[in-house]
Order: sequence, then structure tokens, then C-alpha cells
Amino acid sequence: MDPSKIRKKIGRFRILVIGRANAGKTTILQRVCNTRENPVIYNSAGEKVDPTVLMASTERGEHDIENEMVFRNNPGFVFHDSRGFEAGGESEFDRMKAFIASRSKETKLKDQLHAIWYCIPMDEAHRSFTEGEIKFFSHCDTGSIAVMVLFTKFDALYDVAYAQLKSMGKSMEEAEELAPKHAEESFAIGSQLKFLYHSKDIRRPPKCHVCLPNMDKDDADCGPLIERTAGTLNNEVLQQLFISTQQTNLELCVKYAVER
Repeated sequence: MDPSKIRKKIGRFRILVIGRANAGKTTILQRVCNTRENPVIYNSAGEKVDPTVLMASTERGEHDIENEMVFRNNPGFVFHDSRGFEAGGESEFDRMKAFIASRSKETKLKDQLHAIWYCIPMDEAHRSFTEGEIKFFSHCDTGSIAVMVLFTKFDALYDVAYAQLKSMGKSMEEAEELAPKHAEESFAIGSQLKFLYHSKDIRRPPKCHVCLPNMDKDDADCGPLIERTAGTLNNEVLQQLFISTQQTNLELCVKYAVER
């Protein structure tokens, strides 16, 4: 089916974003939608939510996962936000599970969840997996929905890599230049990924992960996130919808067009 016909039939690509309050979720969504603006929030009835009312309810500890976040710059994406559920956050976890289950039962593809991005910030590297996160990847049945882990604020590991390179005899300039690559290589064979994909505590591991450094910079590159997400989608219609909706990676559009 032609991408324009897919967009007309399905409408928007729907993503559930999960993560702690400091995980950098909004910044990543802004990058994906190529904007600095905050999203417009709509409730489940399609009515725009007043930001001041939303802020007040958030401060009271209230949060509605059914609310839809849409960025004016790219309304082809609709995002749902689920706060991280730390130890004791049973109600938030149960609401998230119920939301995923209800969306999975929707008969129309446009109302279903198409992907889940689970954000884990690496500026808290010593506890990169909390009890709540382990609980999600152990007990939450996401069915056929593509689940990815986004290791956000990955540049926080560059200082560690820099110190390691310095201890190996590298100069300050060399260590600074090599730190990003060294951090990625160390992380690829480190304990976090071994736990995520091979631990007996993780019964439902994600399909893949992506490391996202410096998302707060003007020249931030969310290309790897776009490519990995497209690659995890088994449904060709959804894959075409996602690729044609994203506006940050023209090369990906060309690549998939050539393959088709």
C-alpha cells in the first residue's frame, strides 16, 4: 500500500513512552518531531487539556496514561506517557498494564499501540535497572508490540570512559576524542546488557536497545532510534507508516523505498 494511503487509513503512529521523571523523555520526543516546542495534550475524549490544570494534577501525583501528546511540528506521531514505577508503585504499574491490554484489544489498527519506548537514564548508571523496570520486563505481557529500551543521557558514561583511557596512558586530547567510542564498546560487553538479555529475572526482554547521548544538544542525532524502531516493526504496514511519519531521517525513507 502507498504510504500516503496508509497515513490516510491509519492516521498516526502511536507510541507508549515509559520512564522515570528524569529520563529525558520529552527531550527525545522533541528531537524525533524536530521541534523545541512542548506537546499539545489531549484527553481520551479528544479535548485539549489546559497545561496549568495538567501541571496541578501532576503535582498532586495524578497522571493519566490515556492522555495523548502531539507535537504541532509532526502530528503524525501520538505519544502516551507512563511514569516510571518504582518499588511500591503498584497502582501506576497496574494502570500501565491495563492500558496496554486494552489497546491490544482494539480492532482498528489506528487505535492500537504500535511501539513501546522504555527510557532508562544512564546518569544513574549504578542502578540502571530499578525494581520497577525489572518488574516490567518480567511480568508485563506486551504481546506483539515492539518494545525497545532507550538508554538516555548516555553521555554521562563518557567521563568514566575518559578516566579509564587516561589510566591507560592516553593524553587528555586522545582520551577526550576516544571516550564516546570507548564508552559504547564497554557498555556493549558490560553487565547491564547481559542482565537485560540473559538474566533469569528478565522473562520478557526487549526486542532491542539504543544508546542516546547528548539529546539536549541542538545537533542531537536521533537517527539510531528511528532506524532501530523501524527495524523492530514486524508489520510492514506499520513499518511504512512509521518511516513515512518520521521527518528526521531522509536516508531511511530512501532505503526502505528502494527495498520495496
